Amino acid sequence: MLDWLTDYKIPVGDVAEIVFDGIRTHAGWLLDALARGMEGLIDGVLWALESPHPFVIIALFMALAYALQRSWKVALFVGLGFLFVLNQDYWEETLESLTLVLSACVVCMGVGVPIGIAAAHRPRLYTVIRPVLDLMQTLPTFVYLIPAIVFFGIGMVPGLMATVIFVVPAPIRLTYLGVSSTPEPLLEAARAFGATDRQVLWKVELPSAFPQIMAGLNQTIMLSLSMVVIAALVGADGLGVPVVRALNQVNTSLGFESGFVIVVVAIMLDRMLNVGGRK
Repeated sequence: MLDWLTDYKIPVGDVAEIVFDGIRTHAGWLLDALARGMEGLIDGVLWALESPHPFVIIALFMALAYALQRSWKVALFVGLGFLFVLNQDYWEETLESLTLVLSACVVCMGVGVPIGIAAAHRPRLYTVIRPVLDLMQTLPTFVYLIPAIVFFGIGMVPGLMATVIFVVPAPIRLTYLGVSSTPEPLLEAARAFGATDRQVLWKVELPSAFPQIMAGLNQTIMLSLSMVVIAALVGADGLGVPVVRALNQVNTSLGFESGFVIVVVAIMLDRMLNVGGRK
């Protein structure tokens, strides 16, 4: 009945394939350099986490939790959470997932915060990138795996790149919200005392936007952790591997074990970075 309409289908998929083939053909050197940089970042973070004794890593995370939250209860909870991971024999997989999460945080915050600041200072820029951010957040995450495999093959790098594409809109939006919501009286007072634009940014806007930026970091970590299972489908190591294995084998025990460990790690990281919960 609707053949007359489908006969003239807009070639969305064909255009996307042409674009991806063109990038792979003409920007292969850039993709290779990007892959080497991501591999170096992943290897460095994984080495830093795997080299010390597990109890040293646990103590460091507990100290970080106390420094951020000033609560011995949160620090104790983090310690007990990591002991639970050790008890379930998922320590290596947890460190691999944390490597993916921390690497994604470095890239997303390094890219997202400057873009968010620029968008807050240039409303037209935010108007332009807003549809792109909407697309990045609403496109099914499995779709990101296709170009990731095409450009970077199988392993941790495509998992990291798919995670970054999915997660980076969060720090951009929250940084934009924080900087653009700086109270106007503070800005007027700073300029009245002769502050330059750079001084206004560092002394007024960023301190005022700090809670939103930290919320962006929190969301970056949570969204990155939610991608560990999907990243496992392209060969990324971590807690997603036993989940995928349990799904393939219909293994209820393995699925609940690995899934519950992911939940515990997510709650620990959330409590550590919950700036709103700090007293």
